[in-house]
Amino acid sequence: MPLQRATGALLRRPSLLIIGASALSLVLAALTALSLWEMRSDALARARDAADNLALILQRDIARNIEVYDLSLQAVIDGVRDPAMLALPPNVRQLVLFDRSTNAQDLGSLLVTDKAGDVVIDSHSVPPRHIYLGDRDYFLVHQASDDVGLYISEPFIPRANGLERSLGLSRRLNGPHGEFNGIVVGTLRLNYFRRLFDGINLGPHATVTLIRTDGTLLMRRPYNEKLIGRNLADATAFQKRLLAPEGSYVDIAGIDGIERLFSFRHIGDHPLIVTVGLATEDIYAEWWRRAWVISGIVLMLDAVFIVLSFLFAQQLRKRLEMEQQLHLLANTDSLTGLGTRRALDSALDVEWRRANRHHTPMAVLMIDVDDFKPYNDRYGHAAGDTALRTVARCINDSIKRPGDFAGRYGGEEFCAVLPNTDLSGAVRVAEAIRAAVLAADEPNAGSAYGKLTVSIGVAVHSGVAAEDDTLEDLVRLADGRLYEAKAAGRNVVLPRQERPKLAVV
Repeated sequence: MPLQRATGALLRRPSLLIIGASALSLVLAALTALSLWEMRSDALARARDAADNLALILQRDIARNIEVYDLSLQAVIDGVRDPAMLALPPNVRQLVLFDRSTNAQDLGSLLVTDKAGDVVIDSHSVPPRHIYLGDRDYFLVHQASDDVGLYISEPFIPRANGLERSLGLSRRLNGPHGEFNGIVVGTLRLNYFRRLFDGINLGPHATVTLIRTDGTLLMRRPYNEKLIGRNLADATAFQKRLLAPEGSYVDIAGIDGIERLFSFRHIGDHPLIVTVGLATEDIYAEWWRRAWVISGIVLMLDAVFIVLSFLFAQQLRKRLEMEQQLHLLANTDSLTGLGTRRALDSALDVEWRRANRHHTPMAVLMIDVDDFKPYNDRYGHAAGDTALRTVARCINDSIKRPGDFAGRYGGEEFCAVLPNTDLSGAVRVAEAIRAAVLAADEPNAGSAYGKLTVSIGVAVHSGVAAEDDTLEDLVRLADGRLYEAKAAGRNVVLPRQERPKLAVV
């Protein structure tokens, strides 16, 4: 049995328990490492979700504000195309063309230029200020193409006020025949993005950036004036943001050399990308603290476990030795040294089940000492005990395979169980026992042979039991053949086939 073999191995080598405890400690350490790795992965996953959600919120906020401002641009275009609108007095036209949204905190002037780039309508001044925009990128791009739509410029300092850096949002103004007739442009101060990003707290090393798709850095948190307008197009991290409308990745930032988890989103169809960067140092800070605590506890438990296993191994050996002695006493006949009737019944049941399960033969030998009662009366009980020990020794010497088992059935009767043994093999073993007892040359004046002899009945199960075949049938057949052997003159083994599934001798 596996447990018995393992117990026996532990009894022979207590160090195996220490080795096993060490192996279990390694397994525990490995499982702990795996659990910690999963916790680390979970920390990264949670951080990715947080960064993705924040990037989405920023994307929607920026896109909504750009859309609102773009609607104002389109409203102005519709107005200046209407001759009736242009015929209104300048002050009235200002009220109709420009709604109050153009006076929001971070929005600059809305300007309309002619095809030469000179401002002809100014949302903040009547008459318009003398401003020339013909050299600006947001003017030139519409002059060169009629299908740009809404254009978002590179950062610049407006000529209207010369104060804060801004982005120009412009649309082309076409003439009656689709010819270029100027632009409508409004400015969005970069301070809007700065305030928006500064309201975010994701750790001491977190960053939020807004970049044009050409690589121009528009805003970054933490804010650094020197970085605004810097081109990052050659950075590997930036190139990854051009491959998909949204995504996340871990990389080392080119600006400060800090490894971060970056989550980015393109802002609609506009050439803008908002990116949230969480430093892996901040992401794993709590994980590292827990990892050190858990690792320390596990290492301490492993050490305690190994020490306790060493002490337990010593106690286990003593206890198992005592249990083995008790088991031996309970299952060994004290007179003959063979198995007790209880051990014999257990062996019969185990081998019967195994034979039927694997369809292998098994044999049962019923062995009885001939004329034992007269022998006992003639020579005394002490001599009778000696005779039984002699027969037991002969039986034990004749069954040599590890699976064979012999036990005392009762009185002067013995039984041998021979697994995986057919009829001819069983007869050979029975003859060997009979011959060994005869050769022991124990005198028996009451026997026709003048010596101590045995009669043996043999029954063999083929391994394929019929519905009515039972273990009791097999033992009964062997016992019946035993009495037939005695009737045949004793000291004999006579083979004969009785049933198709159970064979007896």
